[in-house]
Amino acid sequence: MSDYHIVLPSKPRVVSEKEHSGTYEIDGLYPGYGYTLGNSLRRIILSSLPGAAITHVKIPGTAHEFSTIEGVKEDVVTLLLNIRKIRLKILTDEPQTITLSVKGPKVVVAEDLKLPGQVEVLNPDNYIAEVTGKGTFTLELQAERGLGYIAKEAHQKERVDVGTIALDANFSPIRRVNYEVENMRVGDRTDFNRLRILIETDGTMGAREALERSIETMIHQLKAVVGFKEDESVERSAPAEAAPSDRPEKAAPVDAEVLKVRTSELTLPPRVEAALDEASIRTVGGLVRKREDDLLSIEGLGQKGLQDIKRALSNLGLTLRQ
Repeated sequence: MSDYHIVLPSKPRVVSEKEHSGTYEIDGLYPGYGYTLGNSLRRIILSSLPGAAITHVKIPGTAHEFSTIEGVKEDVVTLLLNIRKIRLKILTDEPQTITLSVKGPKVVVAEDLKLPGQVEVLNPDNYIAEVTGKGTFTLELQAERGLGYIAKEAHQKERVDVGTIALDANFSPIRRVNYEVENMRVGDRTDFNRLRILIETDGTMGAREALERSIETMIHQLKAVVGFKEDESVERSAPAEAAPSDRPEKAAPVDAEVLKVRTSELTLPPRVEAALDEASIRTVGGLVRKREDDLLSIEGLGQKGLQDIKRALSNLGLTLRQ
């Protein structure tokens, strides 16, 4: 008779932590689970943690990114690349406007930006440009919170002001994440896994917090798919003459507390929140009762807003009404 019994892994253990990085280990993973868990956590850490980025730049007197700026050493393309390297921490979901106004000659760095109270620059020494003339160099930047990477084409239509240029936005607070798997002994067996994961952030989020939030995201997603829909299993075994349309479709059980969550807590872009509020959709429960066509008919939402909503619901294990 087999003496097989289930062995559960340990909680994460700190191997080392520095200012913006950390190495952590999880012991006692069943053979092969080190790679399964390590790869899944790595993908979640890279794609599903919120951060902030500059999404639009307005340069007075400049119509597009292939221009030059009088009295500035860099052309617009180089200037935008330097601006994209600025790392921000934003304490609100509202878009924030950042300005710059300096008189030359001067080397301009991120520390010279005029910031709203809800914004902090994590790399104040980041080089922006060199003003060679004696005139005044001005900029206006829009910064937002978001998830993952969004190409400029996805949001360049949001601003139509002359001289406003959309940027590719990398919202992820993660600079690097790697993992290693090695064998370890558990009882008489030597093929169990130890997972070692290294996380480096940009300083807007701690490495330990990044790991904890990625684990929570994975657990939440897996909880949503536990079990089977009873109506589907019944339909598989039902006689052929009992057509699916003869019975009302039942929805999968949903945690009632999740449906009470306010849409303002979903980290949606402010314009999407405003559009939903205007349409009197203020909870997750009210949102999941809507179809895609219902939401697209709301003024000010659009396809990008719809994708933001679907992504936020997916993080809760929910979808729009089919």
